[in-house]
Amino acid sequence: MRSPGLRLLLSGVVLLAGCMVGPKYKRPSATAPPAYKEPPPDSFKEAGQWKTAKPLADFPRGAWWEIFGDPQLNALEEQVTVSNQDLKAAEARFREARATVKYNRAAEFPTVAVAPSIMSIRDSPNGPYFPAGSRTISSTGEFILPFDFFYEIDLWGRIRRTVAAAREEAQATAADRQTVSLSLHAELAVDYFDLRSADAQIRVLNETVRSYFELLQLTTALFQGGAAPETDVAQARTQLDDARVQLTDVFVFRAQYEHAIAVLMGKPPAEFSLPPKPQNLAPPVIPVGVPSQLLERRPDIAAMERRVAEANEQIGIARAAYFPTLVLTATGGFEGSGISNWLNWPSRFWAVGPTLTETLFDAGRRRAASDAARAGYDAAVANYRQTVLTAFQEVEDNLSGLRVLETEAQQQNQAVLDSKRAVELFTYRYRGGVDPYLDVVTAQITELANERNAVDIQRRRMEASVSLVKALGGGWDASKLPPPSSLR
Repeated sequence: MRSPGLRLLLSGVVLLAGCMVGPKYKRPSATAPPAYKEPPPDSFKEAGQWKTAKPLADFPRGAWWEIFGDPQLNALEEQVTVSNQDLKAAEARFREARATVKYNRAAEFPTVAVAPSIMSIRDSPNGPYFPAGSRTISSTGEFILPFDFFYEIDLWGRIRRTVAAAREEAQATAADRQTVSLSLHAELAVDYFDLRSADAQIRVLNETVRSYFELLQLTTALFQGGAAPETDVAQARTQLDDARVQLTDVFVFRAQYEHAIAVLMGKPPAEFSLPPKPQNLAPPVIPVGVPSQLLERRPDIAAMERRVAEANEQIGIARAAYFPTLVLTATGGFEGSGISNWLNWPSRFWAVGPTLTETLFDAGRRRAASDAARAGYDAAVANYRQTVLTAFQEVEDNLSGLRVLETEAQQQNQAVLDSKRAVELFTYRYRGGVDPYLDVVTAQITELANERNAVDIQRRRMEASVSLVKALGGGWDASKLPPPSSLR
């Protein structure tokens, strides 16, 4: 029967083991405006109203790029998911964080070790504290099979907070992995649309070269017939050569975009090529929701919030260092003088008992650790709030960009039509000998610049669409973080 004192001691240990010192975590506040400052473009309107539904209802699950309706882009994005090396590294970091949880959680359980040994011992006749030659020389054997038991009782929650901090870091790492995935898929989409824009530029320049070549034939015929000076032929040839140079230059950029796509897919550039395919791309309708939803939809915000929680645990861990540590240790096993009596019952031995340790003086080390933990928490909160502000900025920037570029695209398309008409008129008047060839050249330069600018504005619109999807989290939300119960 246990003594009352022992029962009281055990009861006290059980009660103290449920204590946790340090602050309780509360998610830091982050100011979210009721609405975005920049309105979406007119193309985002539905029945005269802005489309503000949650993106989760409109983005394809885990494949936001499908909203662009391009099968080739979909196939390339899937290969990023499977083969990108940066994404594999992010996945490995998450697995490392999960393993750290298991490592720290092991401290919640006792440690048992065994260290068997066999020794032959011979005493020295000249050992200390004996007259020389008066000690009998003896040789003995020692056979030991000890089992050591070590268990720290978590009185103040230090171990539990360490495990919680590891879990929160694992959740943050999972969000980091999603941030990397979102960035890589967005980068591939941008490179893909840049490449298709280069294809469109090549188409424009090919048509321009063909048109300039026909005009060179016209000026040559007029010159040979005495109806035009030789300078017109020289200008026409110069125009043609300049267009060919611009055409060649575009191939440089196209090759670079193709190489970038190959690397994002985890392939050497030499093993990948994408056939030319000029496309008249149009930005999709992207529901932006309200700013408060952004706090749950961005993986980088989720990662920073989890690290704030981790920093809060560190304050509790530093606080626990001010209190005593209770460790239960035990040693037992068998010890004999020979193999014959090593494992006999009389050869058993054991020792068990608790140890209570408390630091009385450390020259301010614990206070410094506590101050450092609190400073780390303050820094994590500031980083979290800055990440939120940056997220709002990115959404506003891309909403503004899409709205302005939509208007600019309409204006530029009209400019293209006007410049084409001007070329037709000046060419007709030149054939009739009314206007000099310089007017035709000027009109051609304006037409080519307008056509190329129209293609470039379309490229910028597609890039802004990808950036807006990325800024909104790509259909992700914080509920996709691994729950603490799964990180064991």
